[in-house]
Amino acid sequence: MAEFIDLVLLAMLALTALRIIFLKDLFAVVMLFGIYSFLSALIFVNLDAVDVAFTEASVGAGISTVLMLGTLALTGRKEKPSKHSTLLPLFVVFVTGAALIYGTLDMPPFGHPDNPVHQHVAPRYIEESPKEVGLPNMVTSVLASYRGFDTLGETVVVFSAVIGVLSLLGVRRNKKKDLESGLESHRVLHVVAKIIIPLVILFALYVQFHGDFGPGGGFQAGVIAAAAFILYALVFGLANAFAVVGPKFLQLMASFGVLLYASVGLYSMYKGGHFLDYNKLAADPIAGQHYGIIIIELGVGITVFAVMLNIFYAFGSQAERSNVQ
Repeated sequence: MAEFIDLVLLAMLALTALRIIFLKDLFAVVMLFGIYSFLSALIFVNLDAVDVAFTEASVGAGISTVLMLGTLALTGRKEKPSKHSTLLPLFVVFVTGAALIYGTLDMPPFGHPDNPVHQHVAPRYIEESPKEVGLPNMVTSVLASYRGFDTLGETVVVFSAVIGVLSLLGVRRNKKKDLESGLESHRVLHVVAKIIIPLVILFALYVQFHGDFGPGGGFQAGVIAAAAFILYALVFGLANAFAVVGPKFLQLMASFGVLLYASVGLYSMYKGGHFLDYNKLAADPIAGQHYGIIIIELGVGITVFAVMLNIFYAFGSQAERSNVQ
């Protein structure tokens, strides 16, 4: 049954991708990209990769869709007709696809217990993680402890993304009357948003501090919290959102999150251990692992929240400015 569901979802993914290729309406393309991400999240859920599904749903179907809509506000809805022949790109796509399909012929059988992935580090993580890290959620143990260097690198990449966006676009704080939302008269939306936004923020905090025991963590929590403030900005206007959480404050938060993560590694070295050696953070190594993971996940959550919201501010303020002009 699980394989049948996978095949159905993969077929829907293929149909969605084909439809995206032939559409000229970029708004419809963005909507279909959101559907594509949602279908991918369903596939991950069916594969028991709930943490990955959580990330795909919140980032792919959520924040990315909003940011692409913000891009459309700057570029236009219709795709411009191409003046070049499509034969060469089509040939490159077919050759690349054929090479990828040929490469799959050497892959081991799907889900077979003797596959290399099940014989290398996975058994050690499964058997030793409860003893060495002490967390029920093994995914968090791998990402935040065993692969702490990689996660720090990913956090820096996210931080670099906001530097690039702000360097290109910046956040223009225009007059409040220029940034008023078109939803000012929609009282029903105001009431619904006031009910939903606190619940979304509460859920983000739950995901942040429950990532040790279930799906979630700093990345997912940061995206969910950013989505709550983006909803506030869409309903009540950018000017009111700036008054609640300003762009400058978000830039400081993004920097603080990265520094908070790195400071855990530096403190570990100060205590005589290696960089990001959480065992040195407390007399009990397991307690040190808990302290270290909680702090670095908080740093990730702060950085992701600040980066996502600041990028939305950049696109949103530019779109508002272009509409005013």
